[in-house]
Amino acid sequence: MAYDEFLADRIRRQLKDKHIIFSELKMMGGLCFKVDDKMLCGIHIDKKYGDSLLMARIGEMVYQAELKKPECLPMDLTGRPMKGYIFVTPDGFENEQDLSYWLDLCLKFNPLAKSSKKKK
Repeated sequence: MAYDEFLADRIRRQLKDKHIIFSELKMMGGLCFKVDDKMLCGIHIDKKYGDSLLMARIGEMVYQAELKKPECLPMDLTGRPMKGYIFVTPDGFENEQDLSYWLDLCLKFNPLAKSSKKKK
């Protein structure tokens, strides 16, 4: 299993319900959701944690406050946490209201986010 398909379907459904135009990109065994060609959120199976995690791009303004929540982990793929990005454990997106909270934070930050540089 590369990523949690049920969680992917939940994210798709919520984004569609919010009338958000999005795209998907499979990468490194996970799935990334993009809005306006910028990463919004994703699904990652963490070997250390042993379960699917929601990757959320929430921005540095709310990063420290959200990181204090027990269901949040710093997004650390290389040994150095990426500020503005967090992992949310399954306890944090157990129900639709919780998942909507995280998606709304991601959507609020998305217009402020910078796009990745296009490879030539």
